[in-house]
Amino acid sequence: MSKTNLLKKPHSKKKKILFHSCHSRQFSGFGKNCKNICKYLHSTGKYEIVEYANAYKENDKTLKTIPWKCIGSGPSDPVEIAKNNSDPTTSRKMSYGLLRIDQVIKQEKPDIYIGAEDIWALMELTNKDWWNKIPCMIWTTLDSLPIFPEAIKLGEKIQHYYTWASFASEALVEKGVNQAKCLHGAVETENFFKLPKEQKASIRNQHGLNNEFIVGFVFRNQLRKSVPNLISAFNQFQKYSKNKTKSKLLLHTGWHEGWDIPSLIVEHEIDFSDVLTTYICSTCNKYSIKPFSSTKTDCPHCKSQGTQSTINVRNSPTESQLNEIYNIMDVYCHPFTSGGQEIPIQEAKLTELVTLSTNYSCGTDMCTKDSGGFSLDWSEFREPTTQFIKASTKPDSIFKMLKKVFNMSSNEREKLGKQARAFVIKNYSTEVIGKQLENIIDSMEESVYDYNFQERKLNIDYKPDESLDDLNWVMDIYKNMLGVYQIQSDKDTQHWYEKLANGESRKSIFNKLKNICGNEIQIQKNSKKIKDFLSSTSITPIGIKASTNEYHVLLATKLIDSIKNDKEYQDRDIIFFTDFKFNTIINNHSFLQEIASPTPELNNDKYISDNFHVFIDVDKLINSSPNRVILNTSNQYEAC
Repeated sequence: MSKTNLLKKPHSKKKKILFHSCHSRQFSGFGKNCKNICKYLHSTGKYEIVEYANAYKENDKTLKTIPWKCIGSGPSDPVEIAKNNSDPTTSRKMSYGLLRIDQVIKQEKPDIYIGAEDIWALMELTNKDWWNKIPCMIWTTLDSLPIFPEAIKLGEKIQHYYTWASFASEALVEKGVNQAKCLHGAVETENFFKLPKEQKASIRNQHGLNNEFIVGFVFRNQLRKSVPNLISAFNQFQKYSKNKTKSKLLLHTGWHEGWDIPSLIVEHEIDFSDVLTTYICSTCNKYSIKPFSSTKTDCPHCKSQGTQSTINVRNSPTESQLNEIYNIMDVYCHPFTSGGQEIPIQEAKLTELVTLSTNYSCGTDMCTKDSGGFSLDWSEFREPTTQFIKASTKPDSIFKMLKKVFNMSSNEREKLGKQARAFVIKNYSTEVIGKQLENIIDSMEESVYDYNFQERKLNIDYKPDESLDDLNWVMDIYKNMLGVYQIQSDKDTQHWYEKLANGESRKSIFNKLKNICGNEIQIQKNSKKIKDFLSSTSITPIGIKASTNEYHVLLATKLIDSIKNDKEYQDRDIIFFTDFKFNTIINNHSFLQEIASPTPELNNDKYISDNFHVFIDVDKLINSSPNRVILNTSNQYEAC
């Protein structure tokens, strides 16, 4: 059997899919999609599913109570969490699972990676050593035009690129990202349906409602949801309908964030009793529909004090309860500035409500002739700093469409409602989207990656393909000699391409890249040497790094002398990390146990704390304070 065949995985083995997203139990669009998709793929029996759950701790016990394997993306150590939260960049990475993703990839060795998150949460993954070594898919929400420039640029690195709305994939294709396609987020259709009239009336009665005409909106209270526009339009609609039927506005949302809804109600002189919201009890899990009084109230069901609150992503009604809430409504209205898919619109359609949505962004998918809904007109405004086009839904248009639905006969509403449900089942249901994703997965190439992404595969003997043009010639060398996947816009690619364009010969460029390859090979050898040494010693050593210039190295040698003259450190071995060209300065230093080139592991705080009694980065210390260095015995260093 050939070596190539030995590397291939047996065809009988289930493909392991790492699905990276918001946790499947969170009440968010990504969370619902994650639950629906993982459930579908698990049910096929064809795959091994590993859910990588953002914003959950790695040891969260609830992660073990679902049918597939689930790993929390965040640390469990309170000290580590506090440290990460102290830095906004690190905190953001922690919330999106970026701090542990390499560890999970190496641990799980997935055959396929699928990231279903905001594009900015996944962008840096395309620079990972393992990226595209296994089939990698980005399934993301883009909500505005012009498309986020980085999302276009990343198209060169994303082989399987899917957006939740068709306007986004079409815009990407227009910008040359030809592989971009639309794959809607999956919507559960079994839990959302129209209830019989008698049951709807009974649910209304339980909440003190009778024959009122109820306008509903299910949303997270973000500023991109056009709450002021809706309240303004509702004020007009109330005045229009008051002689026929009393009307109420049901805002199923969290009042603790986003818009100051009470102030908007006062501004438009609407009676607070006519604006309803959903309260959910954290003790008995029962909900109430009633006018807003405060973010927390007493529960009328279990009589617990202060346990009812307006909803949030972790404390919301079940889908069965949410289905009842949709069924309380007479029309569903969803105005917004922009959105990736807006799943509540589809859920409302499944309950056979006539839906109104802003005809922009993902809303264009919801306003087609066969969608069972109507479009809302809007005016353009630009988001500060980004210049993204945003939609300000016109209150007059909302009022006009509310009147239109209000004046429809019951037969007309029923006909549109059935059309709306059929539209969602055909285009958004878990079964349809799940099957499409299943076909995508099954068509993906088989990977033979060994998951050893700490050591790139270097081939200093590689001979480049001279028939390629200059740009592809550079990328070919990076890929096959340096083991790095480059795209045309990468800085390194552009650097060498410009050298060639300015007249430097291919031979000269190749020799320089070959030297880089030789240095990388030496670093890998040193990394292995240090690993072997650390595993063989019983006393944790001291590490010193100085590799910027001769001055730093010379100062570091004085530091070595000081350390060895201190009784506390005399028995400690010292490993010195420096560029090989400075070896002659320190080769004869008797106190050094090992001399090695700096390795990528030295950028990892955990690696340093696990392997060194004290680690001193002289380059960093001198840059921050050039006077002198003081050794601190708490595994840290400081300068003064």
